[in-house]
Amino acid sequence: MLLLGRFSLRLDKTLRLKANLTLFAVAVIWGTGFITQGIAAQYHVAYLFNGASFMLAAVILIPFVPRTKKIDRAQFKWMLLAGGILFIATALQQVGILYTKVGNAGFLTSLYAVFTPFLLWLGFREQPHWMDLLAVIAATIGAYFLSTAGKGLQFQKGDSLEIIGAIFWGLHFVVLGKFASRFEPISFASGHFFITGLLNFLVGLIFEHLGQLTPLPLIGAILYRASLSIGVGYTLQVWGQKHTPPTDAALILGLEAVFAVIAAWLILGQFLLPLQIMGCAIILAAVMFSQLKGLFHAKPDSPAVIHSPD
Repeated sequence: MLLLGRFSLRLDKTLRLKANLTLFAVAVIWGTGFITQGIAAQYHVAYLFNGASFMLAAVILIPFVPRTKKIDRAQFKWMLLAGGILFIATALQQVGILYTKVGNAGFLTSLYAVFTPFLLWLGFREQPHWMDLLAVIAATIGAYFLSTAGKGLQFQKGDSLEIIGAIFWGLHFVVLGKFASRFEPISFASGHFFITGLLNFLVGLIFEHLGQLTPLPLIGAILYRASLSIGVGYTLQVWGQKHTPPTDAALILGLEAVFAVIAAWLILGQFLLPLQIMGCAIILAAVMFSQLKGLFHAKPDSPAVIHSPD
């Protein structure tokens, strides 16, 4: 029995390492996925780009939906709500990128992890941890340095949209954590991705025109975002978070913003000033700090429910 226990412990550690490496790959995929959004911004398209990306991702996930599961009225209701919230989050994020850098968008979007405890407090009376309060203060200072480079008190338009969007990413996180876990995850993902895409597409038909989606670089960006950032990234995330503690998952996935900045520098040639880099570091530290409370409160085998903010 002792040998069996040691073998099981070693197997658990191996599985946890594989899960952590998988989530690290997800962070790279999501971080580089911001580049596709930067490409869309260069062609001044937002809603149609979101619409095509999310509807295509929904179609890609369909073959992986278990045929034994049927979507009932309750699941459709929560998919509709989650899809509507995700529509607002993605629209604010993509429109924001029209007026700011990809690196700014990546780090400011990551603030959803800091906002989430306070949304849970407002909606479910779950008292925020004292570490969350410190994280908010630090994140506010970091966002100020990132957006203004310390030159003034007014946030840039694009950065303001990203910060508001991060609140909706946090709300989406809450809905997934509280309600989506009741349903089969792949069908729920595919369904609410399609709703997100459809709403974006309908708004795009009003403010944009379909001809904006025809450039080859933009088509490539849509294919990458739909297949890798949304489709593959979400699938790997689901598996990885089943086999690693929630704090591990949150900290590793938080590296997404770092890879967004690196990719924007290497591919798009977007640079940040030293004070903006310091702001990024403060935001990343705040996000990581806000997740460390999981070391004291979360059970080692409890799953984290985190969704990609891209």
